[in-house]
Parts: sequence; C-alpha cells; structure tokens
Amino acid sequence: MLTVSMMLLLEKLFQLSYDANSAMLLVENVFQLTLMLTVSMMLLVENVFQLTLMLTVSLMLLAVKLFPLTCEFLEGEKTFYFRAQKFYEDVPATEEGMMGDFIEVSHADLEGSRKFLSKFMNYLPRRSWIMTWLWIQGPGNAGSSFALDCGSGIGRVSRSVLLPVFQKVDLVDMVERFLLTAHQDFLDQDQVDRVETLFCYNLQDFIPTRDKYDVVWIQWVACHLTDKDLMNFLRRCKKSLRPDGVIILKDNMARQGAKLDVSDSSVSRHLDIMRVIIAAAGLQILAVEHQDGFPDIIMPVWMIAMR
Repeated sequence: MLTVSMMLLLEKLFQLSYDANSAMLLVENVFQLTLMLTVSMMLLVENVFQLTLMLTVSLMLLAVKLFPLTCEFLEGEKTFYFRAQKFYEDVPATEEGMMGDFIEVSHADLEGSRKFLSKFMNYLPRRSWIMTWLWIQGPGNAGSSFALDCGSGIGRVSRSVLLPVFQKVDLVDMVERFLLTAHQDFLDQDQVDRVETLFCYNLQDFIPTRDKYDVVWIQWVACHLTDKDLMNFLRRCKKSLRPDGVIILKDNMARQGAKLDVSDSSVSRHLDIMRVIIAAAGLQILAVEHQDGFPDIIMPVWMIAMR
C-alpha cells in the first residue's frame, strides 16, 4: 500500500508541475496523499501488531498442546506417576487384569497387532501342512532377532504377538509381580527360554540398549507418560533400533484434544497430538492404522509404526 501511494504522489506531482494555475490543486492533492500515507502507516502498524499477537498465541497453544501435563511433587514422587503406581498395586496379574473390563476384545486386539506387525517384517513364521514351522519372505525390512515389549505386564503381547516371530524378547514393566508372573506362569517354557531380560523400570527412567532391537513394541503404556517424557522415551527407543528397525506404538486415542484420567494417571491424546510428539522426537511415521473389532463404547485404538 505504501509503494502504491508513493507512485500516485509522484504521478500527481509530475502532471501538476506543467500547470502554474493548479498550485492550489497541487497543495490539496499533496495533503490528501499525505493523509493516505498516514492512514496506510497506521494500518500497517496495526496489522504487524495483530500478526505478532497471533504468532505469540499460536506458539503458546503449541506449547500447551505438546506439554499439557506438568508434574507436581508428592513425598519425593511425581504425583502423576505416583497415582499410576498406586493404581496398579491393586490390578491382578492376570490377562483379565491387563485388559481391565474388556477381556472380550483381547483376541481382536492380538489379531490386529499381528497383522500390523507383519507389514514391517522381512521374515514371518508360517505353519506348514505337516504342522512344522516355516519362515517365509515378509513385505518389510525389519529383522526377527530381537524385540522389546514396553509396558509388558504379564507378557500378553509377548506371548501371542512377539515371541512367535522373534528369536528373543526383552520385557520391561514397572510392576515386579507382573514380570514374575510372566516368567513363572503365563509364558510357555520355550518362550521363557527366549526371554533374555526382565527389566523392572518406569519407562520415564528406562534407557534401552543401543542398536539392539528390531522392533520396540509400546502398547497401552504411552498414556502413562507425560508428553515430555514420552517424547524423550521415543528418542531413546530410536537409538535402540537396529538397521531397518521399527517402533510400534498402540494406544487409546482421544476423539478430541486430550483426556486425563486422574484415577490411574493415564492421558488419552488425539492422534494429531501424538503425531506432534512423534515428530518432536525426531521420528518418521511409516504407517497408521485403526484397530478394528472393538465396540463403540471403547475409546478408539490406533497403531503407529515409526523409525
């Protein structure tokens, strides 16, 4: 607008300079154009202020979106994590306990997980017609040597999804009795022999071994991490991947925004918020898939593969 006004002013001056009788008209036009310039400057300053305000608000909203959970301290423990630990003290070390009130969807969950995992594997087990296992070429590039089961509980996912595919699996969970149940009761003996390590750690403190895992599986436990701790944990998981390794996160996703359940300190995030956290962790999303076969009463469950 300033450039246009200046051009108009120069054009007027050039035209009027040839007419001595137009001096008054020249003064009037100069006054009008000066007024236009002043108004334009005021509008420009106002627009700059508005844009600056919009940018500031946007950055504030991004910060709130990315880190909505701030942890207070209670008797030396973070309140957010303290509540989760107290909640799981009363959860039975059974498959029903791991599934809460929705044991009926366990089969659909495991089947969906197996199908999603198979998309990224270079070799997959198949039972032959003589009831022996064969390894066939898979569609992906991830190896089948080692997997990490994060928030493993009693090993429900390891038993039915990971151990049928991988030679070895590590389990990590914050509840010791869940891990002991996995080792002593829940897993088959052949599977127990292929579990290398049981890590009793909170994920916000756990540091996976670098360059060790073909797949890191994170199911129904990302919801128990604050946004910042989840971002940092994903960064550490990225460093733990072998070449062509994949991180798979499966969790409840809110239909809108983020929903905090204070009873067990779980936060369900909208898929878009999860995408922001994943990007902030320096990871690239490979695939996203909705878990089918769950009743509508259950919050939507999504699977995200990344590396």
